[in-house]
Parts: sequence; structure tokens; C-alpha cells
Amino acid sequence: MRGFIFQLSILASVVFMINSCDSTRVYDEYKQVTRSEWHKDSLVVFEVPVNDTVLNYNLFLNIRNEVNYPYSNLWLFVEIVQPDGMAVKDTFELILADPSGKWLGKGLSGIRSRRAIYRRNVFFPLSGNYLIKIRHGMRPEMLKGIHDVGVRIERASMD
Repeated sequence: MRGFIFQLSILASVVFMINSCDSTRVYDEYKQVTRSEWHKDSLVVFEVPVNDTVLNYNLFLNIRNEVNYPYSNLWLFVEIVQPDGMAVKDTFELILADPSGKWLGKGLSGIRSRRAIYRRNVFFPLSGNYLIKIRHGMRPEMLKGIHDVGVRIERASMD
């Protein structure tokens, strides 16, 4: 029993250290795509609370794809809606594999995780909840092989 408690305390310490090393992270969330089949009309929506309107932030889009995903890229339609309802829409290409077909993301087994910078040094002009809405912009109506879609926001460095 004491061995189990010791191992549990070591694990808790490691998790705490990993999280504390990530001091620039403000928001980091993934949403799972049901059965890894993303319909063209399906929105993945993130609600991001923003309190600090002075700092600048870096926005990342994260994708977890299965190794049987048939393309080397992923086109995304991104919409950011401010608390007052004003919206900005954009198109973004996320490269998932190099020209030889080697996946760029990290991972073991059948899923690769890829993070790409979407926007640098962004500021949020209003405090409140922002909505980040993402849908795929690929040709197939039902896109197979996308496992999760994520958004990460970090404080931009002051360098």
C-alpha cells in the first residue's frame, strides 16, 4: 500500500511539473470528431473566456489525424466571434505531411498530433467570451480520418 501511495505521489508531482512549465498557456482544448468523420457542415466550436485585453496572444490550431487520413493537408474555415457579435472569418491551410508523405505531427500508433500557428500577436479588444468556430474546407462532404480539433492560446512573448 505504501508503494502505491509513493508511486501516486511521484505521478502527481510529474504532472504538476509538466503543467507548471507551460506558463504561457492561456487556453488549450480539443474537441473529438465523432467516429473520425467530419461532415462539411459540422462546426467545432470553442468558447474562450478573455479577461485581459492588454496582452497579445498567439493562436494555434491543433489537429489529431489518423495515419489513414488520405490527404497531406487540411483546409479550415475559421470564424472568431467577439462578445459583441462582431466576427472575423478566415481560411487556413494546415500542412499535415511533407511532400514525401511523412506525417509532420507527433504521436505513436495510428494517430498524429499537429500544432500550427494560426495568428501571432493577436489582441482581444473586449473582455468576455469569444467563440472560435472551425469547419473543414476540403472537397469531400464527409472527411474521414480527423480525430480531434483543438485550439490553443498562449501569451505572446514580449521579446
